[in-house]
Amino acid sequence: MSIGFIGLGAMGYGMASNLLAKGFDLRVIANRNRQPIEALVALGAMECKSYAELALQSDVLLLCLPDSNVVEQVVAELEPNLRKGQILVDTGTSSLSSTAKLAERMSALGVEFAEAPLTGGTKQAEAGQLGALVGADDALFDRIEPILRGFCVAVQHFGAVGAGGRAKFVNNYMVFGIAALVFEAFHAADVAGSDWTKLYDVVIRGSADSGVFRRVIGGAIEDDFKGYVFTVKSAYKDMRYITEMNEQLGLSSPLNKAVLDIFSRAEAEGYGDLMISELLRGDIRKARGGV
Repeated sequence: MSIGFIGLGAMGYGMASNLLAKGFDLRVIANRNRQPIEALVALGAMECKSYAELALQSDVLLLCLPDSNVVEQVVAELEPNLRKGQILVDTGTSSLSSTAKLAERMSALGVEFAEAPLTGGTKQAEAGQLGALVGADDALFDRIEPILRGFCVAVQHFGAVGAGGRAKFVNNYMVFGIAALVFEAFHAADVAGSDWTKLYDVVIRGSADSGVFRRVIGGAIEDDFKGYVFTVKSAYKDMRYITEMNEQLGLSSPLNKAVLDIFSRAEAEGYGDLMISELLRGDIRKARGGV
């Protein structure tokens, strides 16, 4: 099957290059930055000049886009040229309500739709070691699993459309909850005069150790606060979607609101483009009066 790939950012480029390395027939389209397009064309991809061309030449369309608004805008541009029997897969972390509406629209066109949000970051995308949490009917999952394994080391089917997103939100809620706790705890440690390097050395040997902790604090003790490569605005976006899910499940809680508040305030104060770990920078904590 020919694959059309939309969204060649840091994650998308790694995913696309792995598909090419494994022999998939890949078509790509440029956004603003031509560098990834030119690199992929050199590896064997075919460049399409418009969404119409991409849709007409692809059996499967993979989306790797930043949020539900962008997904909806791109699909609206693809829609006039979509056809019965095509497959559309959203690999981003999207709103459950938006995903449900998109699935309905695609069904009306005869287009098969799946969600496959991913775990892992740019390094895992480059190495082909992402994880996919898939929401799709059984038959469609069987068809797209080999494609997803082109850039994933773990592909898990959670059920129908929506199930993949809910599972991804469970993962991300833990990530941002742990990150928020690490921020507050190490801010308190700084105020209390505890040495971060010594604390790190003992924490990684106990139950409080985690991947999130190591990525946030492991760099910070070397004065590198960009260790967790995920932006504040993206964390805020995901926490809004997580809050939406929890409200639908009747599971709103003070913890949910507290974690959302950390990232919503940081976004409102102009820190959206920073990595979440940068919220621990001394100058930022001083300007904000904490985290």
